Amino acid sequence: MAKRNKDKKSEPAALFIPAGVLIGIGMGFAYDNVPAGTMIGLGAGFLVMAVIMLLRKR
Repeated sequence: MAKRNKDKKSEPAALFIPAGVLIGIGMGFAYDNVPAGTMIGLGAGFLVMAVIMLLRKR
């Protein structure tokens, strides 16, 4: 089992990327365009992660 580095703080903001992808896939199925929904969800996840990381640095 891999050891975790305790000095490095965990980044819960990184969880928004897969969450955005999964929400995008779900919306893609709802609107019959899965690839577009996946890309929109991925972009939204990265955007939310970047905003959270910027707000934490202040």
